[in-house]
Amino acid sequence: MSDWSLYILECKDGSLYTGVTTDLERRLRKHNQGAGSKYTRTRRPVKLVYNELIGNELLAKKREIEVKKLSRQNKLRLIKYSVPRPKPPAR
Repeated sequence: MSDWSLYILECKDGSLYTGVTTDLERRLRKHNQGAGSKYTRTRRPVKLVYNELIGNELLAKKREIEVKKLSRQNKLRLIKYSVPRPKPPAR
């Protein structure tokens, strides 16, 4: 079973992008190469501003829906008041 993470990226234009993945470093690299998502392709570079280890795919996707429904202000609050987590280990 893979560990799933929810992440929030800040794009070059200041917008926020939320997604889920099992490999955060690879996914961030893909976003910055222009192959991560249609949304971030034209808003590079992006930087990771929040991540949350979820556990399994179902819970990660449910959490992604919850976070995507938050207003920008509430997403910024989530980012600001989150406890910093260590970077995932390189594979």
